[in-house]
Amino acid sequence: MRRTEELGFIHKWVPAESGSSDPVTLLLLHRTGGDENALLPLGKELWPSAALLGLGAKVSENGTPSSSGPFTAGSVEDIKSRTEDLARFINVASKNYHFSRRRLVLVGYSNGATLAASLILLHPHYLACAVLFRAMVPFVPDLIRGFTDLSVFIGAAQLDPFIPSGQAEQLAELFKSGGADVTIS
Repeated sequence: MRRTEELGFIHKWVPAESGSSDPVTLLLLHRTGGDENALLPLGKELWPSAALLGLGAKVSENGTPSSSGPFTAGSVEDIKSRTEDLARFINVASKNYHFSRRRLVLVGYSNGATLAASLILLHPHYLACAVLFRAMVPFVPDLIRGFTDLSVFIGAAQLDPFIPSGQAEQLAELFKSGGADVTIS
């Protein structure tokens, strides 16, 4: 395993079950206050034979984890900057751990789901599909990209007092407008 500092994020890599050919990799993006281990049990429940990549805080310049992980909500520019950091991490991690981005499934919860939605809007070619729990619209892009090969599940959290009404539907419409297959529950 590579040192965390080399990849830019504290993370946990759990290889796919042995014998899996061309396995799926679940990139697990936690909520505020979570860590790289927070969604590993969920990942195993969703896809038992998949490789798991739990992402934690971004590593600071002196090697100490940042106090606010990569998924804290902020300004649009902050979200876009964090999304670009995530995209760079995926590129490096896919080479280091030998997984295919075409077999990458984003699994996000709360702020992690919002960051995953931002990655879809800016870099849809980075993944095969996404499972988003309690996501909000990170921003409305100037350009809707092609999402025709993308499937997205959105767990709407209709009763969540922290998510403004209609966010799941608005996010679904953004993805659908680019041709994604979207399911809301």
